Amino acid sequence: MQGNGTEVRPLFGGALSAIIPHSARDISELREIPDNQELFAHKHTDQSLMVDLLEYQSHVEDSEAARYHFEDLAGCNEASSPETSKVVKVEPLSKSQLSLQECSSAFLLTGTQHVSKFNEEAKNTVNIHLGLFRLPQFSTDILLTFNDPVSISPLSSSAGGGGVPNTVPWTAQDFQEFLQSLRLLDPDVFG
Repeated sequence: MQGNGTEVRPLFGGALSAIIPHSARDISELREIPDNQELFAHKHTDQSLMVDLLEYQSHVEDSEAARYHFEDLAGCNEASSPETSKVVKVEPLSKSQLSLQECSSAFLLTGTQHVSKFNEEAKNTVNIHLGLFRLPQFSTDILLTFNDPVSISPLSSSAGGGGVPNTVPWTAQDFQEFLQSLRLLDPDVFG
């Protein structure tokens, strides 16, 4: 257990671990999640954290890999037009600040997408913080995504909840701690 209600949690059956922020609910306890994904949602906000183990995209240069995965996510979110998806910045992460030393490179992307929830017509504006760890020796890209809604449409199923009084949302700092604490414990997870 860390400070502020955060805790180191095993991921993928203990093959990886990371510090998960306070008020996190493991969505796999509520519904089926793909084997290559871990998904956590804030108990009182619409924020979520995902960890995806993806096939290494060897055709994409390291400097463009985070953008590639962001655009792939935008396609899944039906937000692939310039009006609905925008990269704000991409920056390399220094390995000296990371627990996952097995990566050949790592990047942090910040962007926004206008997405609907549950295939609704209403679109919500979501800040996307995306961390990418490239592990070519395991043919894997590890993608960490923090979805942080900043504007909820009044027509969205997420509208009107108003949240729980005194609820503390996750911050970019919480995501940074999540990224920096990711650790590989068992490389067999990559097959």
